[in-house]
Amino acid sequence: MFNRLSELDLVEKLRWSPAVAILGARQVGKTTLAKNLLQTHVEAVYLDLERPQDRERLGDGELFFQNHAQELVILDEVQNAPELFSLLRGEIDRLRRPGRFVLLGSASFELLQQSQSLAGRLAIVDMQPLVYDEVKAQADNLQTLQKLWVMGGFPESYQAPTSHASWAWRDAFIRHQLHTDLPALGLRADPEAIRRFWRMLANNQGQIFNALAFANALDVSAPTVTRWLDFLTGALLVRRLEPYFINLNKRLVKSPKVYVRDSGLLHNLLGLSSVADLQGHTIAGASWEGFVIDQIQAHLPLGATMNFYRTAAGAELDVVVEMGNKKLGFEIKFSSNPKPAKGFWQSLVDIKPDQSYIVAPVATGWAVRDNVHVLPVGEIGRVFA
Repeated sequence: MFNRLSELDLVEKLRWSPAVAILGARQVGKTTLAKNLLQTHVEAVYLDLERPQDRERLGDGELFFQNHAQELVILDEVQNAPELFSLLRGEIDRLRRPGRFVLLGSASFELLQQSQSLAGRLAIVDMQPLVYDEVKAQADNLQTLQKLWVMGGFPESYQAPTSHASWAWRDAFIRHQLHTDLPALGLRADPEAIRRFWRMLANNQGQIFNALAFANALDVSAPTVTRWLDFLTGALLVRRLEPYFINLNKRLVKSPKVYVRDSGLLHNLLGLSSVADLQGHTIAGASWEGFVIDQIQAHLPLGATMNFYRTAAGAELDVVVEMGNKKLGFEIKFSSNPKPAKGFWQSLVDIKPDQSYIVAPVATGWAVRDNVHVLPVGEIGRVFA
């Protein structure tokens, strides 16, 4: 199972771009998505560049690409062979046709840095864990939504036969990230120190990031924790949501809010294994907020931006999405009867969105007033259709 939204995005970009990169965390379903192309493209070849056999098969890269010029070439874990990017540039310039290459990578910052030579030749598909639109086809109800929220959207976690198996998979995933993947990306730090930092981020889910406060708690420097945050963000394990700035005479919050990406990983880091653990827990609202932001991000159209809005005077909107001349506002509430605070209404006066939504765990939505509606998670996609 993989995110069908990413599949549609990939197929569309292969129609016009000579190369498409699929970016996503490990085990998010990138390889499954790419191998699906082997079934839909009669002429396609797949290489996993972590496998010595496939590296050997690649051999002389220039000759290999020329011999497979009429095929779709899929290169998995391509960041392990940075020398290929200059060859890819030359090969694309020699024969520029849509749908020649698909590149897969587990670290956005490393792959994007390496692929700078492909500027103008490479389109990007950001692949997230499963979202509700993907799983609700099996059962569109609040129990399915609750399961996705608790277990998260990594396919192996969500599809695990038991909640215990799901927990064990996420626990192993976190340990592998700490001891193998992050060090391989260049993060030179004690894995247990990074675990403590990651858990602190989880405990501060959705809060304004204060590097000095984190540094003091961990007994390291502020530049060190900022560098750690950059690595976790680049590995697509943490989301840094930047503030929305408008030309107003107001004191605006200027630091980012930080979220652990994937609610299942968040719950593992905090030791919350079930709905019962979450009920009444102080992190429940922030966990739900991060979960909904993941859903919104997955549906954003090409060119859209996502930020949050907050002023020193208390006006606040969880998400502001801009799509060309259109502006949407989202307030996220963990309540079946959501009641926005005064700051929400003030934010609407400040930024004047075309439409605003209060996203809540409800089965059906309703109008609150003109251009303000309560919205179930399952209808987020409709907003961007």
